Amino acid sequence: MQVILLENILKLGKIGDQVEVKNGFGRNYLLRQGKALRASKENIEFVSKKKAELNKKNEEAKAQFKEIAAKINNKTLKFNKESKENGELYGSIKPKEVSNSFKTTLNIDINPSQIDLRQEIKQVGKYKININLHAEVTASVNLQVDKIDSI
Repeated sequence: MQVILLENILKLGKIGDQVEVKNGFGRNYLLRQGKALRASKENIEFVSKKKAELNKKNEEAKAQFKEIAAKINNKTLKFNKESKENGELYGSIKPKEVSNSFKTTLNIDINPSQIDLRQEIKQVGKYKININLHAEVTASVNLQVDKIDSI
């Protein structure tokens, strides 16, 4: 499926690029979220006329996300979890849990889909994760997973 991007998308392209994507990704994500239009003569003309406006919107969003990145960059989120004797957790830490922690501790809304854990967090210890706020803005956050002391 040929689509024209309406915003910068990581590992796909920039505003106004005409790219080939799989049908499901194009239909279910890009078109539904308003991130792209089907590639047709009318849409190509429409995007070329609106490109300056779309770039301006993109720069505003990027500036907004840079402010959030400055607030959360190198912050440490602490999790207290029950674990076995060897430090292995009974359950792993999921992106939704990290997202909720951002909301409660820093009062910042981060979607679980923006959180890149790199590996599953199943052990007590320190971890570094990336937060993809925008196609061009990422932040790095530390996670500290501690064992709950039993009584």
